[in-house]
Amino acid sequence: MRQPTEEELSQLRGFEKLAFRIADKANRDPKWKKHGHRFLDSVGKMWVYLSTNNLTRVDGLQHVRDIDRSRGVVFVCNHLTMFDFYVISSVVLRSTDWVDRMFFPVRSAYFYERPDGVLVNAIMSAMAMYPPVLREKERKAFNRYTVDFITEAAGTPGTLIGYHPEGTRNKGAEPYTLLPANAGIGEIIYHAKPVVIPCFIIGLQSDLATQVRSNFDGTGQPVTITFGAPIDLAERCSMPKGPEAYRAMADYLRLSIMRLGQRDYDRRVRDGLPLPGPAPRFETAPNAAELDRLFSPNAASATL
Repeated sequence: MRQPTEEELSQLRGFEKLAFRIADKANRDPKWKKHGHRFLDSVGKMWVYLSTNNLTRVDGLQHVRDIDRSRGVVFVCNHLTMFDFYVISSVVLRSTDWVDRMFFPVRSAYFYERPDGVLVNAIMSAMAMYPPVLREKERKAFNRYTVDFITEAAGTPGTLIGYHPEGTRNKGAEPYTLLPANAGIGEIIYHAKPVVIPCFIIGLQSDLATQVRSNFDGTGQPVTITFGAPIDLAERCSMPKGPEAYRAMADYLRLSIMRLGQRDYDRRVRDGLPLPGPAPRFETAPNAAELDRLFSPNAASATL
């Protein structure tokens, strides 16, 4: 796995430098990573399950169980709370045996800028929330390393990558309508050619203690997870590498996740479950027809 350059490392500030060294050691050293994954695949997945099982409903799990194991797998998901991928990875680990290691790129704020953030990363993910993504424009040179690291990891069988195309949490009043997607996920998929599984999760609370308590005292809202069918996105795209192709892939993934959100919304209406917000607004994806044409299974010669 490639090492960050001195220029990239120079973008880290203060405590970030120490936090990155700790996380980098935990994820780069094979022994550390192996032991960390054993923890997640035993204690980690079970405590998350016990803390959410009374509220969680899962749809489309067969797509996870029947996955092509010859490549790495990238789960792309909407982003409403910091705990989205904790719950999703617990479901995956309890339902399959193909995962050998996991990485979840995360914004450096909190998890790399504060000691308690490092502690949470260690206890809840065995430092798998790595590599960090820096927010400030003047420091984004570091993010070249993050994209390159995840691209290399995503091409390795047995690897699970959890990625939020939105890049930041959706804190608005329309949780079913995703924020714009970042092109970085498109670049990763274009070059790594992993299996891609879109998923949608809604119902979790942002306060951990409240979420856990509500699982037992009857006050919690349903937590619904919807997995979509695997997408061989890179195999369907004939566009030359570059920003246009990366952006098209990211936009198509956003559209795919929103369609799973529509499925979740319809299921909640059918089953009489609470609706966390209005139905997704697909007019925010005005090029949906062109994206469908470009990435349909028979679109080998299509152009956007």
